[in-house]
Amino acid sequence: MSSTNSHQDADITQRRLLQAIVEMARLIFGAAAASVFLVDPANGDLVFEAVAGEGEGRLPGTRFPGGTGIAGWAAMYGQPVLIDDVSDSPQFARDAAESTGYVPRSIMAAPLIEDGECIGVLEVLDRDSHQRCDLGDVDSLGLLATQAATVLELLARIRWTGAGSGGGSVPPNVQLLQRVADRLPAAPDPVGGTVARLLAMADELLATGEGAAGTIRA
Repeated sequence: MSSTNSHQDADITQRRLLQAIVEMARLIFGAAAASVFLVDPANGDLVFEAVAGEGEGRLPGTRFPGGTGIAGWAAMYGQPVLIDDVSDSPQFARDAAESTGYVPRSIMAAPLIEDGECIGVLEVLDRDSHQRCDLGDVDSLGLLATQAATVLELLARIRWTGAGSGGGSVPPNVQLLQRVADRLPAAPDPVGGTVARLLAMADELLATGEGAAGTIRA
C-alpha cells in the first residue's frame, strides 16, 4: 500500500471516529447538537470537522477565527466549561452562533489536548434539562474529549508510520491504546460504552496501519 493511500485511509477513519464521537455525545446528553472543532495549525482557526444534530448537513468545513465564542475560550485556556444560560456569558459569540443557523441556550465545551496542546474542542448544545448533573456532565464530556484526543494522536502516528520512516521503529501505538483502556473502569456507563467503541475502532485502525507499514518496509 502506498503512503498516499495510507494517509487517505487515516483521513477517512478520522472522519468516522469524529462523527461517532459527536453522535454518541449528542445521545448521552440528550442534546440538540454536538460537534468537534479542530484547530487549524496554520492559522489557529476553529474548523467544524464533525456535527450531529442541528447543522450536521451544512456546518462541516465552516471555520471561525481562533478564540471565537465558548469553544474558543475552551481551546485558549485548555479547560472544560459549562454555560447554562449563554445570554449571561461574555464569552458567547451570538453573531457566530447566528451564522450557523442555530442559537443555543446552553453550551458545554471541552478541549482536546494532545502533548499539552489544544488540538480541538468537543462541544454540546442544549443538553437535556431533565437529566442535568452539572459536575458529572462536565466530567463525562471531559473524558470523551480526552479519549478523542488520544485516538486522534493514534491516527497521527499511523499517518507517520504509513509515510515510512526510513526503516525506523514503529511508534508505540499499543501504549496509546492501553491509555484508552486504562480509563474505562472509571467511566460512567454511557461514556464507558462510547470509549469502548472508540477503542475497538482504534484497534482496527492499528491493525490496518501496522499492516500498511509492514508492506512499505518489505
